[in-house]
Amino acid sequence: MNATPIRILVADDHPVVREGLVAMLGTQPDFAVVGEAGTGAEAVAQAAALHPDVILLDLEMPEMDGVAALQRLREAEPGARVIVLTAFDTDERILEALRAGAQGYLLKGVGRDEIFNAVRVVHGGGSLLQPVVASKLLRTVSAAQTAPPGADLTAREVEVLRLLARGLQNKEIAAALVVTERTVKYHVSSILGKLGAGNRTEAVALAAQRGLVDLSVD
Repeated sequence: MNATPIRILVADDHPVVREGLVAMLGTQPDFAVVGEAGTGAEAVAQAAALHPDVILLDLEMPEMDGVAALQRLREAEPGARVIVLTAFDTDERILEALRAGAQGYLLKGVGRDEIFNAVRVVHGGGSLLQPVVASKLLRTVSAAQTAPPGADLTAREVEVLRLLARGLQNKEIAAALVVTERTVKYHVSSILGKLGAGNRTEAVALAAQRGLVDLSVD
């Protein structure tokens, strides 16, 4: 048993789920739940104020989704380890979360012992994916190895790319998609990386060559 308990922040927008997690984690003598958050923005603020060791984070929350929160957490509290605990098991969401800095990914409904183990493994510096999540990730990575650059763009990234092709700036794209400029910057950065582009103009040109955008359409 650790002399100093592992400090945990629980972030989920459903109070019943959050309360259940807090009660469950409280049964372990080496855990200490130091805070709760109901939105992505609250999770970032609580992490900055409380400096938890591990954050259990849902992906779908109001104000700021889990992926955007992960980006902010990496900047605001780089020492915190994040385990995504969510109902979403799509390949796209798994990859987005891992690229944003999650050290663990579990699906809701997983056994309590698996959650306890994940907290301890991640706190100790390791990474942990639930087996079903790991198998999905391996299939996605295997497919990506034979896919052309840009084939792994998410639906939202394609939306952003098409707006870039129309000459819109980040602020205008944010308004059109009803997201923050920071979220747009994250998507643009991801698009550049996936396309192997050095800037926005090159990204649009490469996307047009690959049929991802149509520059003839206003």
